Amino acid sequence: MTADPPLVLDIDGTLTRPDGWGIDPRVFDPIREWEAPVVLATGKAFPYPIALCHFAGVPELVVAENGGVVYTGDDVFFTADREAPQAVVDAYRAAGYSTGWGEEDTVNRWRETEVAISREQPVEPLREIAADYGLEVIDTGYAYHVKDPTPTKGDGVEYVADHVGFDLADAVAVGDSINDVSTFSVVGRSFAVANADDEAKAAADEVLERPHFDGTLSVMERVSDRDA
Repeated sequence: MTADPPLVLDIDGTLTRPDGWGIDPRVFDPIREWEAPVVLATGKAFPYPIALCHFAGVPELVVAENGGVVYTGDDVFFTADREAPQAVVDAYRAAGYSTGWGEEDTVNRWRETEVAISREQPVEPLREIAADYGLEVIDTGYAYHVKDPTPTKGDGVEYVADHVGFDLADAVAVGDSINDVSTFSVVGRSFAVANADDEAKAAADEVLERPHFDGTLSVMERVSDRDA
């Protein structure tokens, strides 16, 4: 058994700089040195957490697009498809609105199972259109995600744990948003960073005093037994 517990980490709001935007450069060494599996569970499009694993030099254990895509290093598992979310966005555009990301829209360009809309765009008409298609809109604090209501990050984390072979009761999760609530429900210990939304704070076992990666790093230092 390693000195470190399995770790499940959100990205935006959790591995970010103090201002909330961009990966904190201090992330890389602690993740690389972690002795147990590290799962990145995020609302970002599939390639982003894969790239982060590459740059950090860690195994690709990924739950992306709020549970829509799960990757265990040798097995890609899709729990939804993009057809219905794209239809919602097409109807949203037809009503005179925009995704808010510009013509090239790199936020959604490689997204497989959902579509993200800028939080600067009107959300109520988006919710109304999504409901007509049986979909939900979740606000992660960074974007509005149009998605199938069934898949969750927690489901994806369970799939990874089963495939890799670690006990979720031993796992520690850190997150900041409503989309992390399902992750918190399947792990042994859960922490919400200080900048987390109300739903994440209510679901976490503990709310941290520090925000963003400062909070996440404090958890990693606390739960590791390697120096004990």
